[in-house]
Amino acid sequence: MSSRTVRVDVLARVEGEGGIQLRLKDGSVSDVKFRIFEPPRFFEALLVGRDYREAPDITARICGICPVAYQMSSVHALERLAGVTVPEGIRDLRKLLYCGEWIESHALHVFMLHAPDYLGCDDALGMAKDHRSVVERALQLKKVGNDLVTLIGGREIHPINVRVGGFYRAPKKRDVRAMIEPLKAALEIAVAGVRWAAGLPYPAFERPTEFVALRNGREYPMNEGNIASTDGLCIDCSEFENHFSEDHVARSTALHCTHRDHGSYSVGPIARFNLNHDVLSPMAQQCARDADLAPPVLNPFRSIVVRCVEMVHACEEAVRIADAYEEPEVPAVPVPPKAGVGWGCTEAPRGILYHRYALDAAGGIVNANIVPPTSQNQKSIEADLWELAPTFADAPQEVLTKHCEQAVRNYDPCISCSAHAIRVEVIRE
Repeated sequence: MSSRTVRVDVLARVEGEGGIQLRLKDGSVSDVKFRIFEPPRFFEALLVGRDYREAPDITARICGICPVAYQMSSVHALERLAGVTVPEGIRDLRKLLYCGEWIESHALHVFMLHAPDYLGCDDALGMAKDHRSVVERALQLKKVGNDLVTLIGGREIHPINVRVGGFYRAPKKRDVRAMIEPLKAALEIAVAGVRWAAGLPYPAFERPTEFVALRNGREYPMNEGNIASTDGLCIDCSEFENHFSEDHVARSTALHCTHRDHGSYSVGPIARFNLNHDVLSPMAQQCARDADLAPPVLNPFRSIVVRCVEMVHACEEAVRIADAYEEPEVPAVPVPPKAGVGWGCTEAPRGILYHRYALDAAGGIVNANIVPPTSQNQKSIEADLWELAPTFADAPQEVLTKHCEQAVRNYDPCISCSAHAIRVEVIRE
């Protein structure tokens, strides 16, 4: 009888603090724990009592990598509550802002956080020595994404120009047009990135799962769509809590989200690709074909290729929107306070991000619920480890540990984002 334990106390190259504990007995997995021990941040509680117009700025602070996602889900929820639809120009400007976030977030993950696993490096600094061109491409891509977020959002981290109803100010036409050439250069880098990522060595691992993403059938989803799944689900985002359940587990400061009567599911690039590959931009579709990507993609290690395809899509969409941009007549439309409940769901780089707000008649936030992508992916991460570990059970400890860490990084987990939603129950006798 033999037993082994893999323990990663603090995961590197992820956002936030978490670890892995895995036990094997006679070549089989006896226990898996993806532990999130970062202190809970209670953002829903922080929102209670605040004016609804503060929600985009408060929720943006949940994440420094994808603050736009939090702002977009919040404004969509609050505008829906008020029955307000923004004009097409504001809608396009929001999508352009989201493209900037997808570009910078995917570039950071692909080239700085995930690539070292495939290239045998400890980190991006180690890559800079032997793979300098890869790091340089990453920095150029990320800069273009950051510049786009700065132009529209007011600054690259925690943008300050987003408001319920639109923006505080719209960028000048000449400034948006000035982004076209840098975006075209970024597009070329992203296309080359797909070819590069397609040639990386992937473990021969597939795990069938339910994939969940937005879908509207007209465009690759960022801001709009029903919540759909590869198991046939298709619901309005207002029904999210009727179909998905968040549960507290003792080992984690984040809630674990499951699809009721289905179990674990995956959100993020592979889910979006599997459900929306037909509405990718033309160049992104061609890149996917050249990389031999076709749905269903079941190998989570290939998420790095799908992220590169999505960077191509984001760059191509950004060029299209920037080229057609005209300054809107007004940067925002009025959104008056109204008592009721509003729901919003958009596609953060890591997957669907759900917001629900209840307001009183004066526009005060009565309660809020935010479900980030990582809390939805936690059960899938553990399921991958359950099935992956036995295939490396006889490998040296460092090899097994490396593949387990890499399996977690496939999902680009934003641990800080997910560690704010724990429920605390107090019983007094």
